[in-house]
Amino acid sequence: MEQLITGAGDPMTVFAHGLAGDITGTRPLGSAVAGRRVFFQFRGHGRSDAPAGPWDFGDLASDLRGVADLAGATRALGVSMGAAALCRLLTDTPDRFERVVLYLPAPLDGHRSEAATRRLDRLLASVESGEAAMIADAVEAELPAAVRNTPAGWSYLRQRVDQLQRDGLAAELGSLWSAPAVPDESLLKGFRGRALVLGCLGDEIHPASWAERLADLLGAELEIYDRPAVLWTHRNDLRDRISTFLND
Repeated sequence: MEQLITGAGDPMTVFAHGLAGDITGTRPLGSAVAGRRVFFQFRGHGRSDAPAGPWDFGDLASDLRGVADLAGATRALGVSMGAAALCRLLTDTPDRFERVVLYLPAPLDGHRSEAATRRLDRLLASVESGEAAMIADAVEAELPAAVRNTPAGWSYLRQRVDQLQRDGLAAELGSLWSAPAVPDESLLKGFRGRALVLGCLGDEIHPASWAERLADLLGAELEIYDRPAVLWTHRNDLRDRISTFLND
């Protein structure tokens, strides 16, 4: 597993990215979190291995557990797919983490929106082509309109295209949603730590209703932002909210 450890001291927090994401996408979320921080790439992403598939969320939970156990992490943050993998881990071992943050959690029931399916299919096809222009078109579609054609947008686009051309994405990622991420959602009620769930309105890939549902199951603190692309539109508030929760 490709990993990056930053910071010093305790506690240790592990950061799990979303589908087709990478370490650079989770680092801003931990920039103000105290202690050591371990960022990693799930199987099929970056320089991490891609064992033969198909894969399921039990496999991703094993990736997350392996990194967390090796690092001695007591806290965890999961984004989208990473949040679903974290939920799967918690259904198996509800006492594994003291605190968890679920940011834009993905649905756990095995069903994905048409928008999510189209996004992944387009991205996988563009990476398979190896053509920078095709990859750039797929990545640019994920940026909010206000960010496109700005220096920040161009910098992000260039970095993502370079990373995807260099490291690629495993085709097995398309097999993940063939079954529910967790065997029984009610098992999440066994979690005895503290949880923070962060969702937003207007995101068809990460419905706010799922954030609300998970917050209820986990007995978590809940924050619903008023529009999507939270990392672009509310970056400072998001960073402060996460660090305040994990540093308390």
